[in-house]
Amino acid sequence: MEVALITVGDELLAGDTVNTNANWLAGELSDRGVAVSRVLSAPDDRAVIADRVGEYAAAFDAVVVTGGIGSTPDDVTMEAVADAFDREMTPTELTREHVSRRLAAIRERMPESAADVDVDVAAEAALPAGARPLLNQTGLAPGCVVEDGASERGDRRVYALPGIPGELKSMFASVADEFDGDRRSRFLYTVEPESDIVPALEAVADRFDVAVGCYPDREADHNRLKLTATDDETLSAASAWLLDAVDASETPVSRDW
Repeated sequence: MEVALITVGDELLAGDTVNTNANWLAGELSDRGVAVSRVLSAPDDRAVIADRVGEYAAAFDAVVVTGGIGSTPDDVTMEAVADAFDREMTPTELTREHVSRRLAAIRERMPESAADVDVDVAAEAALPAGARPLLNQTGLAPGCVVEDGASERGDRRVYALPGIPGELKSMFASVADEFDGDRRSRFLYTVEPESDIVPALEAVADRFDVAVGCYPDREADHNRLKLTATDDETLSAASAWLLDAVDASETPVSRDW
């Protein structure tokens, strides 16, 4: 399963906000065996978001878009997803009821600020027509899943999720089981200089048809090696071969000065 991530927000591109959502989602998906093949940060530009959603939906098994849902002027993601699939925006009875209930809870919790809570329920609850609603249990604006069968890869699926990290994590949990892949990885650690182990890394990749990454960690003073395969037998064989080929360990190591 191949997935593309699109994180939306001018604040990400300006460096005002650290893009923790991309890192968190990539980790969650990788842990489920999914290949994250693209990570894009996009501005709050409806046309740009729609173009990238349409492009990625045709190229990958699923697209996860996070950020820019809600009712402020810069929240254009949901409309952009609708544009990508040429759909109108419309609320559902479920999302209307949920937004109304969440607003009532907010007003009850903060009665002194109730007069300032002026929300267009229909607009807040609107989704691309035909989308599957994802209710926001920790916030207000709902997310959704848009499914379409127009891709050569089969059904195209686009998940539109909130950008607030707590809301994102809560909503992703409700659809996490829909992401499942066969990739699995193992880490090895070595204090060998990176230039000295290049032949062994090339050899293990060719011999076992695995993906190999080498990530120097200057603070820990070691190299972290990552092997990725699509079955446990290949991964175990490649790991054993590399452990014999270089001075490596399955646990972090550092030079003994």
